[in-house]
Amino acid sequence: MSDASLPQVTFSNFVLSLASSAMVHLGQTPDPATGTKSVDLSLARHTIDVLGVLSAKTEGNLDEEEDRLLNSLLADLRTRFVALSQKA
Repeated sequence: MSDASLPQVTFSNFVLSLASSAMVHLGQTPDPATGTKSVDLSLARHTIDVLGVLSAKTEGNLDEEEDRLLNSLLADLRTRFVALSQKA
């Protein structure tokens, strides 16, 4: 893979990458490697917790757009996690 095909390294892209991984673990999007959807609540919780740590550790240091993105992703992922956990 060439560098030209990789996205620019930014905080927002990093957070979106983690959120995408959480969505795969929540079974909301297919795993890019296999094309299948499966739920792994342990991995989903871990990834959501990583985003939570990032939120706590970067509080007051993000620009408005980054802060809004991180908080909205966390809210959405946590809601999806709780909904799936109650079904399990």
